[in-house]
Parts: sequence; structure tokens; C-alpha cells
Amino acid sequence: MQIGFDNNKYLKMQSEHIRERIAKFGGKLYLEFGGKLFDDYHASRVLPGFQPDSKITMLYELKDQAEIVVAINAADIEKNKVRGDLGITYDEDLLRLVDAFTKNGLYVGSIVLTRFANQPSAIAYEKRLQALGLKVYRHYPIPGYPVDIPRIVSEEGYGRNDYIKTTRPLVVVTAPGPGSGKMATCLSQLYHENKRGIKAGYAKFETFPVWNLPLRHPVNLAYEAATADLDDINMIDPFHLEAYGETCVNYNRDVEVFPLLNAIFDKIYGESPYKSPTDMGVNMVGNCICDDGVCRKAARQEIIRRYYDALCEVRKGAASEEPAHKIDMLMKKEGIEVSERSVVMAANLNAEKTGAPAAAMEMADGTILTGRTSELLGASSALLLNALKRLAGIEDSVKLISPQIIAPIMEMKIDHLGSDNTSLLHLNELLIALAIAGVTDPNAKAAIDQLENLRGLEVHSSVILSQIDSGVFKKLGVNLTCEPQYESNKLYHK
Repeated sequence: MQIGFDNNKYLKMQSEHIRERIAKFGGKLYLEFGGKLFDDYHASRVLPGFQPDSKITMLYELKDQAEIVVAINAADIEKNKVRGDLGITYDEDLLRLVDAFTKNGLYVGSIVLTRFANQPSAIAYEKRLQALGLKVYRHYPIPGYPVDIPRIVSEEGYGRNDYIKTTRPLVVVTAPGPGSGKMATCLSQLYHENKRGIKAGYAKFETFPVWNLPLRHPVNLAYEAATADLDDINMIDPFHLEAYGETCVNYNRDVEVFPLLNAIFDKIYGESPYKSPTDMGVNMVGNCICDDGVCRKAARQEIIRRYYDALCEVRKGAASEEPAHKIDMLMKKEGIEVSERSVVMAANLNAEKTGAPAAAMEMADGTILTGRTSELLGASSALLLNALKRLAGIEDSVKLISPQIIAPIMEMKIDHLGSDNTSLLHLNELLIALAIAGVTDPNAKAAIDQLENLRGLEVHSSVILSQIDSGVFKKLGVNLTCEPQYESNKLYHK
């Protein structure tokens, strides 16, 4: 993989900058943490060299100063809101986050239920958290929020909320997903701290858009593509331009809400510490790009991937056509063609030639491998075996898994586990069979040892893959896209 981002420089610079912001506010900072703290694969794709867990690593360097507050919207608990990327509810994801923080040596101080209105599910969840030994606080809806500033910044507004007792200088406020009330939690705490004579500040950590990259830089455009369903739009920060004469990039939601935030700061502090929404940020990502060309190319690839993802969501009936249309218009404006993704043409040509689903993978040296559907193996399984053989230096004619092993597995699936007779071996089943074969076959063992070298490679399928197969590719770190069509005309697809 070509490297375009200096991750070591980022870890050092980012932690130092946060320490500086803590000192600016007299030793106490509430840091709203947006985006993914764990497994930020979007950042690692558009900034090659960025490690997916860089944010956690950076926080670990501040672990003696930091504590975590996790916010969750009580209404999201009530309606069982689900994280689309993980397929689990927000309340379960909160527990996953707490476990992950703890495992990484970070202190989780408390949980706050935002917009709490005595929802039965939220009350039950609160009891569950308390039984697990977690401190839980309640924050309530405020009539007239966010425009009625006098009410918000009063005993009837923030004053009604529980005061979250924190003990460390850096309080990181995070959440399972958007709309959880992170910013409101930070501002409520500033109100309560100010009442108690404690000087505290607020800052925001968002990786994208990158404020010191050009507005139309592919890395920033890839963020627009990734959030096409949220109506996020990158824009020049007009407040920063007016205050400093400098052009910086922010996004529409932060720009729109800044006048209200400024008024709240004025009400709490007597004056606002910030002149623009960009001022509030602490992100140092843009200062750590070491090869702009590599990042531009990677970001253009990400935009194409997001386009295919949006098309597939439309085909599945899981989304409207609007996000796909927005990304399509973005690509046309920037001159980005799907042909830039070489695996697309390779997979589709193979499918046309064989009359069956096909898949293609681009190796690190630019070589394109393909996989076709056979009697026992699907195209993705065949492709994966071909890639592992190439990486391990095994002749293409060598069979890593004997048909005598595959056949009984298929018999078990069809005769005993209820699969239909057109079912083929899924990727997880293939890898288990390969691992078993590796006990006695050195070639199979050598192939298994190459799995980690698949990370970051590009794959395209001529049909939408099953959730199982796409999930395996994701766990392997492979960047997958699919044509927005199913293998068959059935109405039900597993």
C-alpha cells in the first residue's frame, strides 16, 4: 500500500493540541468526539497510513487526564434504534463501547440519558446500567431548544439536568451514533461548572471535513459522499473568513448552529471564546498528510465505492435514490468515472463471458485476479482462494480444499440445515474448511497465513453478495463493491 498519511506524527501532534486546549480553559475541557472512535475505516481508506484505531491510541496517550462520558438519547432506546453498520441497537452498542474503552485502558466515568422523558424502556435500561455498576445521569428535553436561549441557559433549562460529576481535566463526550445529544451534554456541563465556580471549556473533535484542505479536495468530497444520506454539505466557514480573513472548510450543520452556540457561550461565560465553528475544532489530520497525491487517489476510489454502496441500498429497498443521485452528481462535477475502479470492468466482463456471477480483486502490485461461479464454489469463494494461492506462491492448479471435503459440507447444509439445493459455500464456511485442511496440508496452512495480507485490497462483485460474504470481506479488511443487482429474480434474498 502506498502511504499518504503520517500516523505517528498525527498521534503526537493531536495529543499535544488537545493538551494545549485544556490549558487554554484553565485545566478543564469537555471534548465532543464525533465520528467513530473505533475502527475508523473510512479515514484509513481516504488517508492511507491512518490506522483505524488511531483516535483510541491518541486518547490512550492522555489516559491519565481523560475520562469518558457516553451519551445516549432516551428516545432512541425507546424505539430500538439500530446502528446500520453493525446491526445492533444503540443501547447494546453503548455497552460494546464501554467494554472497548475499558479494554483499551480508558476510564468510563458515567452514562447520560439525554432527552429523558420517563420512557419505560429508558427507565428499564437505566436500572440495567446501574446493576452493571455504571453511574447514570438524566438530561431532560428543554422547551424551545435550541432557539430560546434565555430558557435554555437557566434553571428551567440546563439547570434541570443532572450535574455529571467528573474528576479529570479532559472529559470526552461520545455516543453510539448521531443525534445522541453530545453537544447538549457538553453545554449543560459548562452551565453547571460555571455555577460552581469551575472554569471549563468546550471543543469539538471531528475528523471530517478537514478544515485546512481545499473545499473540493477529494478527501473532503469523500466525506460528502459518505454522508449523502444525512444532507451534510461541505462549505467555507463564513464566520472564520470574516474574523480572520482565512478560508477554512466546515460543514453546513456546524455553520448553521454556530450563532446559537455563540449566544449560549455569551450567556454562560459573559463572552464567547470562539469566533467561528472552525475555532472550536481540534483536528490535526490535515497537518499530517505526507503525500497529497496518494490521498487524492484513495479518496476518489472511496467516492466510487460510496456510489456503489448507495446504488445497492436502493436495490435492496433500504434507501431512497437521493443519496445515490447526489454522489452521481458529485462524480460528474469532479470528473470521476467508475472505470477508475479497475476491478469493476474485470468482474463484469467475466460475468458476461461465463453467464454467471463473477468477482475480481486488485492485488497490491496492480494485478487483477478473477473468480467465477462453479458447481461447489461461488465467485467470491473462488476469488478468495485464487488470491490466497497467489500471495502464498502456490500454483493455480493446486486444490487447497478437496472436493471430498466440500461435498459433505454442502450435504449437511442442504439435507440437515435447510439450505436450498442451489446454495454454495459461504466465505466463512470456506475459511473454516481451509483452516481444517491446513492441519494436514502445508499449502492450505500457507494460504491461511496470507489472510492478513488481503487488508486494503479492492474487490468488485457482479451481483449483490449475501450479508455473510460481505461481512467476511469487511472483517478481512477488503474494500468491497457490488453491482446493484441480485443473482436471481427471487423476492427474498438471504
